[in-house]
Amino acid sequence: MQVEEKRRVVEELAERIRAADSMIVADYRGLTVTQIAEVRGALREAGASFRIAKNTLARRAAEEAGQPLLVDMLQGPTAIAFVADDPAAVAKKLSEVARQTRTLTVRGAVMEGKALSADDVRQLAELPAKDVLRAQVVGAVASPVQGAYNVLAAPLREFLVVLDQYIAQRQAAEAA
Repeated sequence: MQVEEKRRVVEELAERIRAADSMIVADYRGLTVTQIAEVRGALREAGASFRIAKNTLARRAAEEAGQPLLVDMLQGPTAIAFVADDPAAVAKKLSEVARQTRTLTVRGAVMEGKALSADDVRQLAELPAKDVLRAQVVGAVASPVQGAYNVLAAPLREFLVVLDQYIAQRQAAEAA
């Protein structure tokens, strides 16, 4: 690789590192070109891009982008998933590929300026989808509100039942 080409690759990687909300680092050793293409397609659907990088160039790019935590994960054949949206969905896809191929291994991740271990990424992959989590939060918030409504509305309902019974008794008494 020519010096100018290496410089261009470092600049491109540094830009991707700066732009990514999160990055998941994996060892792709043993994957075929077809499998790598399938991983890229699956991650693209999840809102991420998958890039194989030489460690020396990736280290320079990480240092240039101000991500020293990423440098520690760059050992051996390295592929980086640059996450733009939901890191849980990307972690789920990578974990799924790792289970299927038994060759891809997740090394760790950098999210919001914090390093995550491979176990942390696996736990992230086990989280429910973002929409499910939102629904659970809405349910947790709505449940006490519904309970409070029922408690406040109960005396009024009871009063209306008593009033209906009284009216029914009066109508029965007038009819007799």
